[in-house]
Amino acid sequence: MSNKLYDRDLQLWIEKTIQQLQNREFGSLDIEHLIEELVDLGKSEKNALKSNLKILLAQLLKLKIQNDVPNTMKTSWYSSVVEHRQRVLDNLEDTPSLKSFLTEAVDKAYPDGRKLAIKEGKLAKFGIRLPQESEYPMSCPFSIEQILDEDFYG
Repeated sequence: MSNKLYDRDLQLWIEKTIQQLQNREFGSLDIEHLIEELVDLGKSEKNALKSNLKILLAQLLKLKIQNDVPNTMKTSWYSSVVEHRQRVLDNLEDTPSLKSFLTEAVDKAYPDGRKLAIKEGKLAKFGIRLPQESEYPMSCPFSIEQILDEDFYG
């Protein structure tokens, strides 16, 4: 029954599992799917951190490499830095154990952030200088302290 419920209606399965745990009905728990969901939950926390870091790093890179663009362009980049840095800080506050994953997360997020910064850099218009790909460092030029520093903008 539990396996069928899990496949049929995940939300109902979650509610039933919570009720079983609250009632200490451990024998009737769908352990296999409970473990699967907990593993996925851990992965989703890490993925959220990496996703927010990717955007944050891309914006910091653009501010560093394309610092000669008009302020009107920089304004949206600053806003994105503020928003995604706050998301990273929230991720770390909500799940403090992610701090031990932070260096690895930056290493995993940076190549995608670099790629994103390069792609977005090529979209520049109005006679703005287009940076060469070689201008974007292959490894992250920012320290963890800088990435998390609310006053740092590349």
